[in-house]
Amino acid sequence: MEQHIFGVTEVNELVKLLLDNEPMLQNICVRGELSNYKMYPSGHHYFSLKDQEGAIRCVMFKGSAMRLRFRPENGMKVVVTGRVTVFPRDGAYQLYCNTMTPEGVGDLAVAFEQLKAKLYAEGLFDPAHKKPLPAYPEKIAVVTSSAGAAVHDMIRILRRRYPIAKVILLPVRVQGVEAPPEIAGAIRYADKWKIGDVIITGRGGGSMEDLWAFNDERVARAIYNCETPVISAVGHEPDVTISDFVADARASTPSNAAEIAVPDQVELLRWLRGAGERMEQSETARLEALRRRLDTLAAKRVMTDQMAYVQDKRMELVHVQQRLGDLSAGLLARKRQSFAALAASLDAMSPLKVLGRGYAMAQNSEGEVLKSYRGVAPGDRVSVTLGEGGFTAKVEEVRA
Repeated sequence: MEQHIFGVTEVNELVKLLLDNEPMLQNICVRGELSNYKMYPSGHHYFSLKDQEGAIRCVMFKGSAMRLRFRPENGMKVVVTGRVTVFPRDGAYQLYCNTMTPEGVGDLAVAFEQLKAKLYAEGLFDPAHKKPLPAYPEKIAVVTSSAGAAVHDMIRILRRRYPIAKVILLPVRVQGVEAPPEIAGAIRYADKWKIGDVIITGRGGGSMEDLWAFNDERVARAIYNCETPVISAVGHEPDVTISDFVADARASTPSNAAEIAVPDQVELLRWLRGAGERMEQSETARLEALRRRLDTLAAKRVMTDQMAYVQDKRMELVHVQQRLGDLSAGLLARKRQSFAALAASLDAMSPLKVLGRGYAMAQNSEGEVLKSYRGVAPGDRVSVTLGEGGFTAKVEEVRA
């Protein structure tokens, strides 16, 4: 049996196919030391991961690198997740990294990055899915603990900034294993029954363990599936949770969430006053322009002498009548001249002119003009028309 000979590209594609079909290599987690780390202007990161006995080439594309929360440096020990495959052009296999975390930060940090990568891949963070916040909400639903200081800060700021909005509190636990299902259920309930025009969910600051309820996948999916715009307000400025990525808007603190959820009544009043002044100035300018136009019209001759317009139109009418008379006379003269020419041509073609020169016209008894001797026979009576009068004759003889 003849052995098949592979091309170089065929071999590379075959190896790539084998690696791509290996599930273990499609979401692999690798620990190692960063080496030859380079960040290119395109935004892609290229580096190697090594340990005491080996190394593997790695790449992290711009979309994944933008989600890094630290600056990677050579010699740093990290844990990365990604997939292993072959770049067919070079025939070299490498690790395409999706996430990177410094080694030793704890299981929660790794879990956070893994869930973040998973939800990002599913499109839960897609900006195209985010809904705009209502400019003037009438009702605001707040999903948080009723015992914390955060809710009191939010209510105080909401009442100060926009007192006409109604605030509805949906109390939930924000810490512990029971917190995620309660938060997710409250969000779904507020959305289903349209409790508010906008939903604020969050809590005050704390450790990563304290904030973990807002890193739960159930909460993230409840926010994503919510038709009502959601503001995530968890912890302090540096704290970042999964709910921040999924929500339609992220507030640095619960107090900041209250500020971005409603307009400031002081600013609104200032804007309304300014709009009123601009409208008044606009109308004043418009009335002044109309007044000037009225003065201009009032000064026109037609307004000072009412018969002037009639006189002008009468003169125009006389002028038009004169032009019509001249046109009619000219047309009539041309028609008369044409008629005389046609009458002269018709008279010249009249048979009476021929008869006047000494010719005669003979007709048989049926009134037909005789053009040949064959039209008559001896004894027939014919009518002869002359230039003046005519007579009837009897044929005595026919000559050929």
